[in-house]
Amino acid sequence: MIKKQTHSNSKTNYSLLKELCSIAAPCGNEGGLTDFLVNYINKESENWVVKPKLIYGDKWQHNIVLVFGKPTTAIFAHIDNIGFTVRYGEQLVRIGGPVCQPGFELIGTDSKGTQKATLQVKVNAKSGEKTISYKAKRNFETGTELSFLPNWRETKEFIQCCYMDNRLGVYTALKVAETLQNGIIVFSTYEEHGGGSVSFIQKHLAKKYKIQQALICDISWISDGVKPHLGPVISMRDSLIPRKHYVNKIINIAKKNKCAFQLEVEGSGGSDAKDLQMSENVWDWCFVGAAEENVHTPDEKVSKKDIEGMVQLYKVLLRNL
Repeated sequence: MIKKQTHSNSKTNYSLLKELCSIAAPCGNEGGLTDFLVNYINKESENWVVKPKLIYGDKWQHNIVLVFGKPTTAIFAHIDNIGFTVRYGEQLVRIGGPVCQPGFELIGTDSKGTQKATLQVKVNAKSGEKTISYKAKRNFETGTELSFLPNWRETKEFIQCCYMDNRLGVYTALKVAETLQNGIIVFSTYEEHGGGSVSFIQKHLAKKYKIQQALICDISWISDGVKPHLGPVISMRDSLIPRKHYVNKIINIAKKNKCAFQLEVEGSGGSDAKDLQMSENVWDWCFVGAAEENVHTPDEKVSKKDIEGMVQLYKVLLRNL
């Protein structure tokens, strides 16, 4: 049922993004962010143009699927973040690929409570091998996940904080949901450390809804060919290669609707797309997202103009694909 839109959020109000960045959700322990999203969706969807079918629960682990109207395209936005796992004593093991610099502030919670810590990095003079550890008032319990300590910074042109990758993708999907009439939004887990959750989700979408095309709502990086303020990236390839026919279709829609965008070509990097491309079902996919500086650090930095452009482009694509 289509409902009348009763409110709209200002494009310049990033309080939701700030809150998303403040919630730790390292791979394998995304439950806190899942709970936040379920509560947010249940409350806010009353004011969306279409109230979606909300799919989540033990069967889906900590993934969330939203189904709007008669969907033809799915958005995939991962909710997990990189971080560290406490090994023994003060030893750390990476979750995903965080940049490790001494002095980075961390935070974690175990049965004794929440505390801050500082990242320690030592380099073996002979082998050059790095070992990482933490320093805190007490040792964390073995198996505790540590994330970067959020430090939100906002200027006229930029937003900077840890985990813009991929809280900004989640934020974009929620903004698109406000006016989305037909489509599917997937909030996935485990993307930063090998993926896997999209593998079983895509089977359900392909079988029940006959979905064959997707947009990967994630964050890319500033490079020699991608600059801030020039619009979100439409990626023509990274470590995987999407089908050129589908990418060209997306580019043509963006051009026709006068959406700002940049083209990206990289030889490395990956996303939830790998679970789609390697599946037994037929999927077209394309990575579309704003680019950031200081990737996988506590200081990830994105242009506000590119954030707004990302939301606009996704709304246009979901109307036209």
